[in-house]
Parts: sequence; structure tokens; C-alpha cells
Amino acid sequence: MNSIEYVLPGDIERRSFEIIGEELAQRGIVLPKEQEPVTKRVIHTSADFDYAETLVYSENAIWIARDMIRRGAHIVTDTNMAKAGINKKKLAQYGGEVHCFMADDDVAAEAKERQVTRATVSMERAAALPGPVIFAIGNAPTALISLYEQMEQGKFTPDFVIGVPVGFVNVVPAKELFLNSKVPFIINRGRKGGSNIAAAICNALLYGVDEA
Repeated sequence: MNSIEYVLPGDIERRSFEIIGEELAQRGIVLPKEQEPVTKRVIHTSADFDYAETLVYSENAIWIARDMIRRGAHIVTDTNMAKAGINKKKLAQYGGEVHCFMADDDVAAEAKERQVTRATVSMERAAALPGPVIFAIGNAPTALISLYEQMEQGKFTPDFVIGVPVGFVNVVPAKELFLNSKVPFIINRGRKGGSNIAAAICNALLYGVDEA
């Protein structure tokens, strides 16, 4: 049985990251320096060390995303849960806002009329936002598919994609769509992910903007 470790409330997160670092070292895993804060925060959120192996970053992804945030980028999520988990106050310091169109009544009505998913309509709404947009997808693979189809049709090219939907139906192939695209991305390969993971990635990017 593990012994109880007494840690002051303000030190819990710091100690958690120390433990994550220790366990990664024990596993022989060395994370690229620029990716380390993001991957570690995802592990901190999930207690799942598989993410150290399955998170995939396009070239200069961290730098690109943080530069977008500095320039006032908006973040669009596919769930209100992810929206709730993102540090909106921090994002607002740079002029950005978090959006989620999934629960909007007019989105639901249009999706029903067109016989498509709300995620599809939501991504189309997001494409009309001004300025740079970071898409943080943690639940709906159809959101990723919609973004890719818009790009293939020449209608819209996303500025940055965080693709971490969780589940079994179309999840893996939807993520794979962006791995060979020119769109900057952070993708988690396989079935794992979720709204909490999408929010954790966004927050890790936000917290590192000033440091960068």
C-alpha cells in the first residue's frame, strides 16, 4: 500500500508534475522540450501515460499555436464541457474568446433540416469567425471530418487543429485525415481523448504564451 504524502493545497499541481516527470524518466521517455508542457498537462489531466506515446505534433505546432494566441486567436470547441474547462480569462488577455455552437437552437434546427450532424453545422459557423481560429475537438469526429471536407472543397482551411475526439465510430480515421495535411495540428492517435484532453491542451498552450 502506498503511503500518504502530505502536500499543501497550493503545491499539489507542482508535486503532480514532479511525479509525472519521475515516472516518464523511469519509463525511459524523453519528451521534446517544446512539447513537454502540453504532454505533461494531458497526462496530469488523465493520469494516462499512453499520451506520451500517442500525441503527435506537426512541425513547430507549439510555436504556431502560441503565436496565434498572442495575435488574438479564438478557440472553437465541439462541447460546452471543453469550453468550460478552458481558461477564458487567460485567453481574453490576448483578445481571444472561446466559442461552442453545438447547443445553439438554430444549429440544431439547421442540422435537422439538412440531415447532418450539429458538429458539421457548428464547424461551418466557426469558419465564418474573423481572425485566426484554433479548433479544439474532443468529442465529435464528424467535426474533424467537416473541417477536412471544407478544406478539400476549397471552402475553408482551418488555421490550427487540436484533434482528440474519444470513442469508437470514425474516431481513428477522422484523426488520421490531418496527419498528412498542411494544417498545423496536435492529434492524439487512437481511440483515446475527450473534452477534458482538448481543454488541457488549450490551457497548456495558454500558460506557456508569456514564457515563450
